[in-house]
Amino acid sequence: MESRTSVNFSGHQYLRQRLVLSILTGKHVRIDKIRSEDKDPGLRDYEVSLLRLLEKVTNGSVIEISVTGTAVLLKPGVVSGGPVAHGCPLSRSIGYFLEPLIMIAPFSKKPFQLTLRGITTDDNDLSVDLIRTVTLPHLQLFGISDGLELRIKRRGAPPEGGGEVQFLCPIVKEVKTLNFVDPGKIKRIRGIAHAVRVNPQFSNRMIDASRSVLNRFIPDIYLYSDVYKGDESGKSPGYALSLLAESTTSAIHCSEAVSTPGETPEDIALLATRALLSEIRHGGCVDRKHQSLVLLMMILGSEDIGQCRMGEPSVRTIQFLRDIKIFFGSVFNITPVDPTDSSNTELLYSCLGTGYVNVNRSLA
Repeated sequence: MESRTSVNFSGHQYLRQRLVLSILTGKHVRIDKIRSEDKDPGLRDYEVSLLRLLEKVTNGSVIEISVTGTAVLLKPGVVSGGPVAHGCPLSRSIGYFLEPLIMIAPFSKKPFQLTLRGITTDDNDLSVDLIRTVTLPHLQLFGISDGLELRIKRRGAPPEGGGEVQFLCPIVKEVKTLNFVDPGKIKRIRGIAHAVRVNPQFSNRMIDASRSVLNRFIPDIYLYSDVYKGDESGKSPGYALSLLAESTTSAIHCSEAVSTPGETPEDIALLATRALLSEIRHGGCVDRKHQSLVLLMMILGSEDIGQCRMGEPSVRTIQFLRDIKIFFGSVFNITPVDPTDSSNTELLYSCLGTGYVNVNRSLA
């Protein structure tokens, strides 16, 4: 059978996106030489935990890890969904585990009800705030909206964590074709400042510092101070600021900054604010952190030409496009938006959708 062909990769990078593509296409994937030259070779605890989580949300998946942990083979089963709970290790935040699951959740047999426990915000992965306010609206572009929700039950700052989130996702038969070529003008900026197990005044200080920069550009700014008390605030002290800018055509750009020892709330706020302005300058209809998600959904769209305007691809996005070609055999046509203007780095990505249909769906 054609779908049962095997795909081979080397190295530990881009592990998540390859596992996702394997599950969606049904192709076996073998990844070897995982940190084989490292002093501590093999898979890390968070990567093993991700494999275990994928095993929980699928039915019939076979995962084989070599004795040294430097090679892994995934024979994907069907995405079953339903209620699943998983404790994430404290080496990575919940965002690391949630990102790949958001890509496969709409194509499961039963709607996802996923509970994840661990660190809710760190500086490596998307925080749960950004996933709730930015990632999920990107899914809505493709017609995945009814019952799509992320609830933050408890926050957990590194290093001890103690946070908990619940992710609910409906199932769809197929995703819509995307035509998103007008980035519009930024019309409003929203943000969430949260502080747990530290002085609650910290979130107000972050909001004031961020406003001191943003007020020059736009009047419609609302920064919300999110305070969690007692048990809901996790086990460690910490604070962070997540910002998002929305345009007249609902294009969203986002940024965030997380507290590190020795930095004041004002420093954190300025970091996040400058990152947001840089993201807006980068242009396009989709911010850099969400390029892969949007490109994947475009490939899975109905058999029609989908188009999206984005900034230059990040290194991760470039590799993702190569992996999509290996798994789906589809390529994107990427052209400059305005070939006459050398200062405009925005690109137009267009592809023919594969007409992917969710065959796992229960015929209820």
